[in-house]
Amino acid sequence: MSTQTDLIAEAIYASLDQYFQDLDGEPPCAMYDMVLARVEKPLLELVLERVEGNQTRAADMLGINRNTLRKKLQIYDLL
Repeated sequence: MSTQTDLIAEAIYASLDQYFQDLDGEPPCAMYDMVLARVEKPLLELVLERVEGNQTRAADMLGINRNTLRKKLQIYDLL
């Protein structure tokens, strides 16, 4: 039986596999930042939604410092 984290990893793996197929042999670039941005923004949005915008609770839930959270929210235009 798969855990929720396994399901997330499987979804990411499948998406990346499709990404490589779509490149059709072209070399990828800056993949690390691209993947992090595609995962991080919806993660921040969903966590903020779950805690009704409370940044302190969101930072605790994410396991990051509140100042780090605010910086990331600014990067993704979520403030």
